[in-house]
Amino acid sequence: MALTVEEANARLLPFARLMGIRFTEVEAERVTAELMVRDDLCTRPAVAHGGALMAFADTVGAVATVANLGEGDGTTTIESKTNFLAAAPEGSRLVATATPVHRGGRTQVWQTRIETGEGKLVSLTTQTQMVLKPR
Repeated sequence: MALTVEEANARLLPFARLMGIRFTEVEAERVTAELMVRDDLCTRPAVAHGGALMAFADTVGAVATVANLGEGDGTTTIESKTNFLAAAPEGSRLVATATPVHRGGRTQVWQTRIETGEGKLVSLTTQTQMVLKPR
């Protein structure tokens, strides 16, 4: 299913909207999005909470899967692993980039790099999405 940046942003799930995720590129081979690290997404000291980073990566990987689905298909995350590599201070602009590892008929695997706007790697997530076929 072809998915545009405008459609991805218009169809944001409520949690992604709450987080403030904004898609900037949606292609079959690459999906990117941005997120500003706000106080309500932080732990203490004021750096992005690991759960916020995981949710950001999960959202970007899910949209990447949707961009590669057949008409009427859906998706759900069935596995996710994140390595946390650096802190992202409050006020940082984060950029998540998802690229495919595997795109099969039943599952897709995506790797999502989250970096600061300056290019410092913050986290690396690998997730498996199950492809849901209509009944």
